[in-house]
Amino acid sequence: MNKKKIINDPVYGFVTIPSGLIFDLIEHPYLQRLRYIKQVSMTHMVYPGALHTRFQHVVGAMHLMQLAIDTLRSKDVDISLEEEEAALIAILLHDIGHGPFSHSLEHSLIEGVSHEMISALLMDRLNKEFNGRLSLAIIVFNGQYPRRFLHQLVSGQLDTDRMDYLNRDSFFTGVSEGVISFDRIIKMLTVKDGELVVEAKGIYSVEKFLIARRLMYWQVYLHKTVIAAEQMLIKILKRARMLCQRGEVLSASPAFSHFLYGQLDAVSFVKDPVHLDWFTKLDDTDILSAIKAWESHSDPVLHMLCQRLLQRNLFVTEMRSHDFDQNEIDEVKRKAKQYFGLKDSDIDYLVYHQEVQNSAYNAEKEPIKILNNRGEILEIAEASDLSNLEALSRRVVKYALTYPKELRSVE
Repeated sequence: MNKKKIINDPVYGFVTIPSGLIFDLIEHPYLQRLRYIKQVSMTHMVYPGALHTRFQHVVGAMHLMQLAIDTLRSKDVDISLEEEEAALIAILLHDIGHGPFSHSLEHSLIEGVSHEMISALLMDRLNKEFNGRLSLAIIVFNGQYPRRFLHQLVSGQLDTDRMDYLNRDSFFTGVSEGVISFDRIIKMLTVKDGELVVEAKGIYSVEKFLIARRLMYWQVYLHKTVIAAEQMLIKILKRARMLCQRGEVLSASPAFSHFLYGQLDAVSFVKDPVHLDWFTKLDDTDILSAIKAWESHSDPVLHMLCQRLLQRNLFVTEMRSHDFDQNEIDEVKRKAKQYFGLKDSDIDYLVYHQEVQNSAYNAEKEPIKILNNRGEILEIAEASDLSNLEALSRRVVKYALTYPKELRSVE
């Protein structure tokens, strides 16, 4: 069978599948599941074009990894074929553990279990299935390989994961502020003392990358209406689980039912492999089909949440830089109780307060290093003449209060 295939990607054009092993991984059910998981969860409620998937993202990130490796080789960085394939597999599999609606339901389905943890478990499974041929990829992914720059291309301040999702998400949302010069950044990459650095002439492209990341978080990923939609989704799952624990039978797929009725935590999830088996059968369609069925449920809270989400009659979110006073929150809850005639125990499904935060650049964790013309390595804040670059590394915190829009007119 000819496994040298190409994929026509709307962002990059033709993407080549470089090896038979990578072709087999892409064809594997674990990877194909990502076709049915949206990359940016509920963002399509604000930007209708944002319906792209995790599958598109991992293939795109793999393509950028190939470009980065080709660039480094052109600068006499010795990368073996084995190392190349390991890096490509590591980035291809980096999101394999994502569940339905990506980050939105990450800790709602299984408490204390992250997608990174599930990715690691699935990589180990695949490695056994492929007779150990993924061992080096797993070592690179975990940051245990001595040639650190390979891991930095998978997970770092300028990794191919971030480069693809910024480029792809801006493309599908139509938010031009997120467009980055990914091709120029990649062309400016090199390796010094085993670490990934950027040549000095690429500094402006990196600055634009950091600014674009900040803008995309506040304009797309943490948009106040996206936050409202995601919280409604989370509350739907919470309400459904409470009803199940009370003994009610809710319509759901077998895979979804396993997690809806089960009381799973990180320990039980890892201990019994059957839970991972069920997880690999879950995607967005399981959740959405259940919500459509629950729209007609007799429980008033579940009915309201499901109906409003499906009809895009979303709650509103107030967002500001200083926290809400408890009296303000209590007043909104009082209005909700009065308007909807609900019990005190039900109000938290309609009114919720949260803290959201983001920093575009984490200089303390792993600074972006610039290689100047004298061969010296400088942290980007030192090398740049952009006065607000240090401000981008500060964690910005905002506070959000979400509630049904009708409450704005209630006295």
